[in-house]
Amino acid sequence: MILPQYDSRCGWYEQLDQVSDFPALNGDRQVDLVVIGGGFVGCAAARRMAENRPDAKVLLLEALKIGQGASGRNSGFVIDQPHKRDLESGNEALKQKIVRLNRVAVEYLETQIEHFGIDCQWSHAGKYQAAVGPRGRKHLDHYEQLLQQGGEAYQRLSREEMRSVFGTDFYSAAIHTPGGALMQPAALMRGLADSMPDNVEIAENTAVTSIKRTRDGFELMAGRAHIRCRQLILGTNIFTAELGYMADRILPIMTFASMTAPLTDEQLRRYGGRLDWGITPADHAGTTLRMTQDRRLIVRNSYRYAHDYNTPQALIPQVSARHRKAFDERYPQLSDVAFEYTWGGASGLSGNFETYFGELESNIFASCCDQSVGAARGTISGMMLADMACGRRSDLLCDMQNVSGCPSRLPPKPLLRIGVPMRLAMARFASRSEV
Repeated sequence: MILPQYDSRCGWYEQLDQVSDFPALNGDRQVDLVVIGGGFVGCAAARRMAENRPDAKVLLLEALKIGQGASGRNSGFVIDQPHKRDLESGNEALKQKIVRLNRVAVEYLETQIEHFGIDCQWSHAGKYQAAVGPRGRKHLDHYEQLLQQGGEAYQRLSREEMRSVFGTDFYSAAIHTPGGALMQPAALMRGLADSMPDNVEIAENTAVTSIKRTRDGFELMAGRAHIRCRQLILGTNIFTAELGYMADRILPIMTFASMTAPLTDEQLRRYGGRLDWGITPADHAGTTLRMTQDRRLIVRNSYRYAHDYNTPQALIPQVSARHRKAFDERYPQLSDVAFEYTWGGASGLSGNFETYFGELESNIFASCCDQSVGAARGTISGMMLADMACGRRSDLLCDMQNVSGCPSRLPPKPLLRIGVPMRLAMARFASRSEV
């Protein structure tokens, strides 16, 4: 059984000033609901269940520290628009449901951030999608057509506007959509954990190693702890298969990011752009770029089939060199700006681009295969899983079920270990002008 590991490289987590402690679980527990996984799905599910049933005992188990896993390792986008594949579908009703669900998630997160004073660089900065050359512009033009068809607000930037925002002439075209948010993901996850309702108990460094069904619920083993519960919610994404569910249906893909030190006043002058923005590439195999509120630039590109769910240390120098090349091409005036951190974060993909949401079997609920848009999707999934476990029907829950499906079965792992790296290499070559 492969368990999550933390490599002490994630810039978002490592720069946190202080981190509260939720001790590992020891001894026996009997609760109403166990939520496994302290990411976006798990935190939203635990909170929502506590809101739905204030008298219920909810136990949230995290194998690492909350914020060290995938939810604290992403690029800090909370995206309201559908994923590329959903956006390209001709089903306008489906797209509108996805937008509605994502925007409910954004609002739910923002309510907690404001109410509890969570300091996570949250802002309604929206999102830029940008192109470098002809290949990227073709994708961007198509994206613009899809936004027009959906009646979504957007702005196409001039070269002067791009230069004033991004501090570089590297991009040839860009579109801004205003609906999403930016944040510091590890800080957000810690804030969500620290503000849980009183009837939610959190145990960190508590990895579940077995699940056994009993006559009146489930028995779980987690380290030295023995837990009994009536219902389970799995917010374990790529690790769901390690617990015996969704086997051979989740493709774990690792993406990598590098984060600079904060720019000095003099470097900021040479940079010449704004703070607090984020670019996703028009060509999905291109480079994601972030500028944070605290003057750090982040470059994300490079992919790996993460069959072991983790990042080999030997891979980091190669990845960092790719990031350095992309950074220097965009910011030759900042050649003296060093990277402080380079890390990987895993997401779950499926062979048919379907995400899973629902009841795996009686009283076991799960959401997985986030397709790399886990912040909004994970939050609304966790909320709706808790509603489903409570028997609460709503239009939102119906929409969630309508936009979800069943991930297709993948080829055997020996074939994946050959085929997926080849496919990723082909995509990297085809998109080389956009990286």
